[in-house]
Amino acid sequence: MDGNQHKVEANILLLGAENVGKSALTVRFLTRRFIGEYGDIESIYSHIDKTDGREVSLNIWDSLYPQSCETTESISDKQLQWADGVILVYSICDHSSFEVVRQQVQLIRQTRKLSASVPIIIVGNKRDLLHQRAVPSEEGRLFALSADCGFFEISAAETYHGVLLVFHEILDLIKESRAIKKGMVGIKGIVRSVSAVFGKKRE
Repeated sequence: MDGNQHKVEANILLLGAENVGKSALTVRFLTRRFIGEYGDIESIYSHIDKTDGREVSLNIWDSLYPQSCETTESISDKQLQWADGVILVYSICDHSSFEVVRQQVQLIRQTRKLSASVPIIIVGNKRDLLHQRAVPSEEGRLFALSADCGFFEISAAETYHGVLLVFHEILDLIKESRAIKKGMVGIKGIVRSVSAVFGKKRE
């Protein structure tokens, strides 16, 4: 019983254009190993992690960017309903992949505007290829700031630590988001109770 009480579950969706390192990022986090080549496979991985002494059951949806489609069709309603948090990945060597991330952020915000906003982290990957940089660090950082997203620049190829920071940060944001939702439910309950009491008095 105690084990279940302390266990938290979180669904994390990875989005972004092709060849930006989404699978490399996921596998680096899960295994600490870097694998550079992947086929066109969409996968959901399950992983148990420990943060702050609590077990966290992570489900990570490593999505494919559909070929020959508009960016507006690149995220399904099913994915957004499933996700507790989203990691959007672009390559610092490919400006068009950064534009995909921009459009996907807008799409998520529009789709989820009626419900609580899903936490998003934007990740500029391939930092080890600085000589091929096409997206200035400041451009990524400023966009993330304006869109109220977290931001990291990392190299999945070079370090495990940077990847770990990304996943732990999205977990922290998911926890914060859940606490806010819980608080809002509590406030709505209080408002309903107060309305009921004062409503009766008026009658």
